[in-house]
Amino acid sequence: MKLDILVIAVHPDDAELSCSGTILKHLQEGKKVGIVDLTRGELGTRGSAEIRDEEAANSAKILGLSVRENLRMRDGFFKNDEEHQLEIIRIIRKYTPEIILSNALEDRHPDHGKAGDLVNDAAFLSGLSKIKTTDEGDLQQAWRPRLILQYIQDKYIKPDILIDVSDFWDQKMESIAAFKTQFFNPDGDSDETYISSPGFLKVIEARSRDFGKYINATHAEGFTSRKLLGVDNLFNLK
Repeated sequence: MKLDILVIAVHPDDAELSCSGTILKHLQEGKKVGIVDLTRGELGTRGSAEIRDEEAANSAKILGLSVRENLRMRDGFFKNDEEHQLEIIRIIRKYTPEIILSNALEDRHPDHGKAGDLVNDAAFLSGLSKIKTTDEGDLQQAWRPRLILQYIQDKYIKPDILIDVSDFWDQKMESIAAFKTQFFNPDGDSDETYISSPGFLKVIEARSRDFGKYINATHAEGFTSRKLLGVDNLFNLK
């Protein structure tokens, strides 16, 4: 299956928190979007890997994704090395996305920056025909996406581009709420964490409103890019 946008996230719920409004916006425009989670989030304090699998599947239904899969890399201990790069290359060549959205290159959680670098490196290598990979026994063709953007996560990073997601905010929050063990739930796990506190989701909303004000929108999601971005028409800019 060819995807227009492939979101690669190191933990289930990273995509929902950071770019699910952008996902929903492009799905409404008829684009095919999928998420590949690198790990099952098994080191998370609350819940379990099995529960996170269920929560990710429920969120995928809410978002209406074309596909969601998990590579089952080791949470906390995966590396940006040949073995893991080849796994990402296989995924990129499998779905041949035009655009990849990946983890922040720098963040509070060390896995986020590590995953951002891993995806960036693998995306370049994926375009080299002398690197051979197979999928279900078939030799894959080289493929390099035309654009990679990193979504902004916990640490404030100045965005290079902002996307208006105002019309999709409620559905974005519904997709986040699918991860019942991870975020504030009065009837949930008693072990409170940084992201399960009542104020965490308020911070997510506050940032979206802050980003939104710069483009005359109620809510926006921000992304960074390692390359300069261009437009065909100045009137397409807000």
